[in-house]
Amino acid sequence: MNTKELTRILPIDILAWGAEHLRDLPWRRTRNPWFVLVAEVMLQQTQIDRVLSKWPAFLEEFPTVISCAVAPTSEVVKQWEGMGFNRRAVLLHQAAKSIKDNHGGEVPLELDELLLLPGIGPYTARAILAFAYEQDSAVVDTNVGRVLARWMGRRLKPAEAQELADRSVPLGEGWAWNQAVLDFGSMVCRSKNPKCEECPIYSSCAWQGIGVDPAKGSAGVSGTQSRFEGSDRQGRGKLVAALRKNPIKKSELAEVMGWPLDPERAERVASTVISDGLATSKGDTLSLPQI
Repeated sequence: MNTKELTRILPIDILAWGAEHLRDLPWRRTRNPWFVLVAEVMLQQTQIDRVLSKWPAFLEEFPTVISCAVAPTSEVVKQWEGMGFNRRAVLLHQAAKSIKDNHGGEVPLELDELLLLPGIGPYTARAILAFAYEQDSAVVDTNVGRVLARWMGRRLKPAEAQELADRSVPLGEGWAWNQAVLDFGSMVCRSKNPKCEECPIYSSCAWQGIGVDPAKGSAGVSGTQSRFEGSDRQGRGKLVAALRKNPIKKSELAEVMGWPLDPERAERVASTVISDGLATSKGDTLSLPQI
């Protein structure tokens, strides 16, 4: 960033916008660090509507870090049903074990310690700090990254985006500010058809909806996801769904995974399910991990 850019921060108008338009989501009504951690892991690559029903059900089964940590992996994976990206369930279980063993069952409140937990990346770690502990920590996800790039009028590198986000948090307003920017990016500064006419920071936006969108390829902004139908991901999902019900014979893999004429592909993809900790292999049978 040049000297002039180093003094720029997102306008505080977003905070006022959030006070009026913030969505009422259940995980926003709690400051319980475990509840927030579970919500943030679930929200990774998953639409809010799906999380709305799964989050309370999961916490009813695992209301504390300890209850999750001492449960077998199989039970956590079963409770994850319908969420997709099942490896997150394994990583969440591993994170719970780490918190139990290394932090006395209390979710850490230091960034460096959070980043050491399995499955907890920069966004999720900072989200826990902001939304559970109300620290002035800035989150950068695809919505926030899009707002930052458009407002600056250029693509941002990861360090630039995080630095701008950090500088923009009003003192003592970490929780409200981050929630506001997230919703602003989702509801106004949208990926497609942004509502520039409703934007409270339009006058200071460097892009203003004109020309090439600087958010494309900018830090934090996700690209188009690969096709799911017929993909390895779909086959993995079918296998895990079947394992939630019963162990599977290796001879059944190709049929279960939807590739009856391609057993080599089924075996190859099943091996990734095992290596990711979602299944164990014993003899000629695959099953959910019981550890």
